[in-house]
Amino acid sequence: MLKSMTGFGRCEKNVGDKTFLVDIKSLNGKQFELSLKLPSILKPFEFDIRRMLSEKLARGSVDCMISLKDTGNAKPVTINTDLARAYYKPLAELSAALNLDPSHILSTLVKLPEVITPSSETLTDADWKDFQKVLLAAMEDLNLHRLDEGRSLEEDLILRIQNISKQQEEIIKLEPLRQQKIREGITRLLEENVGKENYDANRLEQELIYYIEKIDISEEQVRLKNHCEYFISILRETEESKGKKLSFILQEIGREINTTGSKAYDSTIQKCVVLMKDELEKAKEQVLNVL
Repeated sequence: MLKSMTGFGRCEKNVGDKTFLVDIKSLNGKQFELSLKLPSILKPFEFDIRRMLSEKLARGSVDCMISLKDTGNAKPVTINTDLARAYYKPLAELSAALNLDPSHILSTLVKLPEVITPSSETLTDADWKDFQKVLLAAMEDLNLHRLDEGRSLEEDLILRIQNISKQQEEIIKLEPLRQQKIREGITRLLEENVGKENYDANRLEQELIYYIEKIDISEEQVRLKNHCEYFISILRETEESKGKKLSFILQEIGREINTTGSKAYDSTIQKCVVLMKDELEKAKEQVLNVL
């Protein structure tokens, strides 16, 4: 089953006396690219969070936002009394010199830089383990969306390959008629321009065989059939990350289709080739979204 690179996951849970909200959005990308926003309390664990996201999500352009929701609990603060004393003396002298009321000095002091600072909070080991469960739950939610999207991608890709195979079947039916038309066309040209009695029929037969072998497309059709079957078999594998492999197989399918078109010299077969190329381009667009 396929897994898309596109998805969205969310989880909100309490960890101790804190509430964390994790939102993860993923879009298609060639490699794993991460944009991570997290509160300061999780900064010490940033590398661990990045590693977890990389291991679980594999590929894609990922945007992860982790929020610490306000629970209404009072946050402890620290008062720097030494700094406050240092500020107080010049403020008191200034107040006396200007004949100001010294009762407002305290309200001024607490507003000065670094006098009152919030205490630095950290997660305990137990809280960190609980938060990891929140992050894993958000990633699991995202992967469920990826699987849903992947089912739609798989159905569409199978349809595209089946359509290519149908056109190939038409080409195989037309191939004997094409050879006969080439033979009749060259013979008619010689008879009209040289005369039936003025050319060596045996030599003509040898040249026709050489020419027809040169533009023969049977090998291309065998390889094309094998590539299409291999593509379907890869779709049904249990491996999660197979977008790049599928993309490589589509390149090989395209190579055989192009060679068939360049050798065809037949308008009906060329129409089949055009339809095959159209289905191939649609498949390539879809594969860009496959994990």
